[in-house]
Amino acid sequence: MQKEEYPLKKVCIICAKGTLEDVYATLVLANGAVMEGIETKVFFTFFGLDAITKKRMNSIHTAVVGNPAMRLPGNLPFPTLLGILPGMEALASSMMKKEMEKLDIPTIPEFLEMITAGGGEIYACKLAMDMFKLKKEDLADEVKDVLTVGDFYAMCGGQGTQIIFT
Repeated sequence: MQKEEYPLKKVCIICAKGTLEDVYATLVLANGAVMEGIETKVFFTFFGLDAITKKRMNSIHTAVVGNPAMRLPGNLPFPTLLGILPGMEALASSMMKKEMEKLDIPTIPEFLEMITAGGGEIYACKLAMDMFKLKKEDLADEVKDVLTVGDFYAMCGGQGTQIIFT
């Protein structure tokens, strides 16, 4: 029996974590979808809100404690225990950002601008906004609206739609 395939028409991406690697995974996926002409909606919730909060978006860090996949330059394993030392998170984040800069990877604000300029839509979670006492004006200008989870899911229907949780 041959499986029927449907082209991907829409992606709805949910970002709930505020680490550099999680935020960038979301932004790379969203930007890639926009560049492929796929309808793209991104929903930031819980600590993922840091990526779209004006005061926090430029200070996103790499998680070093409990990250068994963490690597040092030269692809050497990073001993997890070192993550508890003061300054290690800042050092790891700085090293990661320098490597990203070498590859000309856009900053978070640049990615948000690229995604929305290409027709993608950025949303914030109302529940998380209420929990963290944030207002719409605290968010990047590219954020289209603050939605409930139900509102976001209502946008995510239709054949050829995928919901991606990063």
